[in-house]
Amino acid sequence: MPDIVVGDWVLLNEKHQFIRLLDRKTCFQRKAPGTRMKYQLISANVDTAFIVSSMNADFNLSRIERFLAVVHEAGAEPVIVLSKSDLVSSPETYLEQIRTLGTNLMVEAVNCLDIQGVSKLNDWLNTGDTVCVLGSSGVGKSTLINTLTGETSQRTGAIREDDKKGRHTTTRRSLIELACGALILDTPGMREIQITDCKSGISSTFIDIENLAMNCRYKDCQHQAEPGCAVRKAVESGNLESRRVDNYHKLRREEALNSASLTERRARDKALGQYYKRTLKEAKKFKGR
Repeated sequence: MPDIVVGDWVLLNEKHQFIRLLDRKTCFQRKAPGTRMKYQLISANVDTAFIVSSMNADFNLSRIERFLAVVHEAGAEPVIVLSKSDLVSSPETYLEQIRTLGTNLMVEAVNCLDIQGVSKLNDWLNTGDTVCVLGSSGVGKSTLINTLTGETSQRTGAIREDDKKGRHTTTRRSLIELACGALILDTPGMREIQITDCKSGISSTFIDIENLAMNCRYKDCQHQAEPGCAVRKAVESGNLESRRVDNYHKLRREEALNSASLTERRARDKALGQYYKRTLKEAKKFKGR
């Protein structure tokens, strides 16, 4: 039986017995939490990902970029949903910050408790569409889903006042059908989301930096202190935020480290499997004497 995740389509026989897993058009995965080097599948066949971030002290552009890299790598369309618009005097301040991440990036500011407000998201909730909801704990993911479904299908919880971070209220992934015919997937809050095999996703998320890098004097420029670096020039002129460049380097280093570690683990597992096969074969020969 293959690994199956929420959103997968499977082929069954007339007795509802499993035959095979159908090909995935998109697949979300991350490095599993903790120190063990392995993948964790998050969801499959998602058309759009709502990346939810609250407009409070937990608002973090670098974390949003991390989610964007994962969504781009999966092949889904990202939509930034800024929640708790009713609690801030100027949502436009947050919207402007998001727009610095990409000119074509879709972003909406909503009050997740307001039916009229969340109707801004209807363009991505058509019949047959599958949408996943990503974001840290306490940003309003479950509240948003409850408003979209018109019922309390997901438990919600208050945020901690000391650091404005949420407690986990969703502990499992669930796929919910909306009245409009769309499917929406809730996921447990993911404050730790380490990326692996995500080169394409990082490139898409930081396309502005990658385009600038094409004008660097040296092809192998690391955008640190090399002469003729177009990326550093953009930072110094104020056209590019240094925070964004730093996060670009951070995600690339993390991706390279995790991918290399997983490759090494696959090689070790393969070698160990071959060793077990040889040992079992020799044991059978010895037993037959």
